[in-house]
Amino acid sequence: MAKKKDELVHIGTKIRQIRFEKKITQDFIANETGLSIDFIEEIESGKKRPSVGSLLQISRALGIDSGLLLKEQEDTAQERIKAYTKRTDNYAYTPLTPGTENKHLKAFRIVIEAGKVHQGVGFQHEGEEFSYVLVGEVEITVGDHVNHLKAGDSLHFNSGIKHDLRNVGKTDAELIVVVYTP
Repeated sequence: MAKKKDELVHIGTKIRQIRFEKKITQDFIANETGLSIDFIEEIESGKKRPSVGSLLQISRALGIDSGLLLKEQEDTAQERIKAYTKRTDNYAYTPLTPGTENKHLKAFRIVIEAGKVHQGVGFQHEGEEFSYVLVGEVEITVGDHVNHLKAGDSLHFNSGIKHDLRNVGKTDAELIVVVYTP
């Protein structure tokens, strides 16, 4: 358990360090990302694990390549996959495109527990997103529109619109999510 806490503190510490070096306030990050200052503080203190979408937003607001933050997550991805059911944020992801730190396209395998919702605010980041359901049933809400997807279904949408992912099935759901950020 200590290792997970260390990992959370490390990514939060890295975000805080970059923010301080660039003289960027939490208020600025909040306005650029739509994330609350409370949520940003929880990430920086290691109390919350940011989602991929949140990391993309924070990276953009900090003016850094998202790979600097996503690499931290990639280094321990296999360990997190084994323990994802014990995490409080109810999902796990594995980067599928290692070495893409300076690229616009990133792919992830996401596992979300049965009946769970990604916690925190809805995702919203410039670009496009493609989701393909491997196993299970999910709802992806884009703006006010709810899309119900089951295994074999896919969805492509403007990720600049607030979106949420929720497992509505009785089993864990697995998805491939491809994110394009300009």
